[in-house]
Amino acid sequence: MTKIKVGDEVVVISGKDKEKRSKVIQKIPKENKLVVEGVNITKRHIKPTRRGQESGIVERETPIFTGKVMLICPRCGKRTRTGVKVLPKSPREKEKLRFCKKCGEVID
Repeated sequence: MTKIKVGDEVVVISGKDKEKRSKVIQKIPKENKLVVEGVNITKRHIKPTRRGQESGIVERETPIFTGKVMLICPRCGKRTRTGVKVLPKSPREKEKLRFCKKCGEVID
């Protein structure tokens, strides 16, 4: 289970894009990977598949392992680990909320 969701701001902690901060675009849970905006850019050579379509070299983001990124806390602005608090929503329902381990602020 990853504690990072689509739209969260993360920082890369290892690899060629180390220390880059950006938002999560897509989550791939089966492969335990994330697509992060502007991180892990690769070049793909595209050939025309239909008449009139152009060929060329296209740059796009490719997935990165979730272990290579850390969540940035919106309150303190530092990279942090997250925990889960279970709060009662109603007598029968409970709600899970993520929180920052450094400052204790609820993220969701």
